[in-house]
Amino acid sequence: MSGEARPLGAPPVAVTAGIETIAGELEAQGVDVTRVDWRPSGVPSALEKLAVGARLTAAANDAAIARLQSARPALAGIAIAGDVIPGLTRRTVLHAGPPIEWGRMCGPMRGAIVGALLYEGLAGSDEEAERMAGRGEVELSPCHDHHAVGPMAGIISPSMPVWVVENGTAGDRAYSTLNEGLGRVLRYGAYDEEVIERLRWMHDVLAPALSGALDRTEAKPDLRALIGQALQMGDEVHNRNRAATSLLIRAIAPALADEGGLEAAEALRFLDGNDHFFLNLAMAAAKAMADSAAGVEGSSVVTAMARNGVEFGIRLSGTGERWFTGPAGEVEGLFFSGFGPQDANPDIGDSSITETVGLGAFSMAAAPAIVRFVGGTPEHAIETSREMYEITWSESEAFQLPALGFRGAPLGIDARAVVQTGTLPRINTGIAHREPGIGQVGAGLVKPPLPAFEAAVEALAGDSA
Repeated sequence: MSGEARPLGAPPVAVTAGIETIAGELEAQGVDVTRVDWRPSGVPSALEKLAVGARLTAAANDAAIARLQSARPALAGIAIAGDVIPGLTRRTVLHAGPPIEWGRMCGPMRGAIVGALLYEGLAGSDEEAERMAGRGEVELSPCHDHHAVGPMAGIISPSMPVWVVENGTAGDRAYSTLNEGLGRVLRYGAYDEEVIERLRWMHDVLAPALSGALDRTEAKPDLRALIGQALQMGDEVHNRNRAATSLLIRAIAPALADEGGLEAAEALRFLDGNDHFFLNLAMAAAKAMADSAAGVEGSSVVTAMARNGVEFGIRLSGTGERWFTGPAGEVEGLFFSGFGPQDANPDIGDSSITETVGLGAFSMAAAPAIVRFVGGTPEHAIETSREMYEITWSESEAFQLPALGFRGAPLGIDARAVVQTGTLPRINTGIAHREPGIGQVGAGLVKPPLPAFEAAVEALAGDSA
């Protein structure tokens, strides 16, 4: 700059660095534009490429959102994982998050895989289980690659009972295990005899009792309607599932009571003592919805967000089954007595599929009481939901937020908006101890890594070139 003052009334001037769309807009407004011959690499140029075809992207996003809006996830039943999940063999163990090899896995996930191999009878000791996993004698694969989801470590092995959720509109199915409850559980990496015995009881008693009750229930639970009602009752169906669990019990309790017997009574007591029981079902419902929006060419809508305790990964509708990853974040929240940030494992689990369809942190405005669990204030819960409208393409027709005048929940994360604004999706989550088997040590909110969204946007721009 010369430092000389410009005359009053002189036309405005601007200098642009390679972004022709901006230069053209300024010139149209009478601005004197000086172009610098420099073009950025990476994300800015990817956004510019996508801006050229903005109408096509908008049409693709509209199509993806239409699929999300029309999805009708319903509870089809309970089955054994190996009988229904595609590609799940006798020696396959599914895990949460994007792909990761045994040697890079975090403590809770390694412990949960050991527990699964003991439960399946594939290993006779934890040492043998670790050797098998280390030698590649079992296939370790992401749940998302098999139309499934799992909380925390996300482990699904062949003989575990799973929810079967079917999207009545598109016909796609999704699967998730039954929730074990709190305390020392497999999803946090515990694998002692108590954990294995509980898993066997769930296979031998809980699953048959629930399956029989569902078979005798004339109308299978409409999960979209049930979740919508739970939002009106103070849940966001990620970290708070008290209302949704109660509604589920109400739907199946008469059939369980008709069944009678010790098994039915045990099942009812277990459900009554587990406020988180609906979580896994909410996740499967969200997965069925999100999968229906996948595969729309050119769409920048996010169809999966998942964490394996080391990396966070996303998928876009327009980029197929490719994963785009970045480092898993540190959860900010409240810790249980005796624990602190030094004990926490980085963010883990497939449960962020709920945020992917507008639930969880995106619907925190519906669940002000959750701040007593994850930290913050009721006003912060409302502000979190409001902020998410900045990075979403639409608003849900099915999931409404009373505190926002029954406005539809933010729906359809637009990866371009995340990169352009720097506003990251918020995720409600539990905090796992970094050592296997200790369990949950707190809960809070976490932001995913921006590089995952930047990589996805670059890939989308490359596909559209």
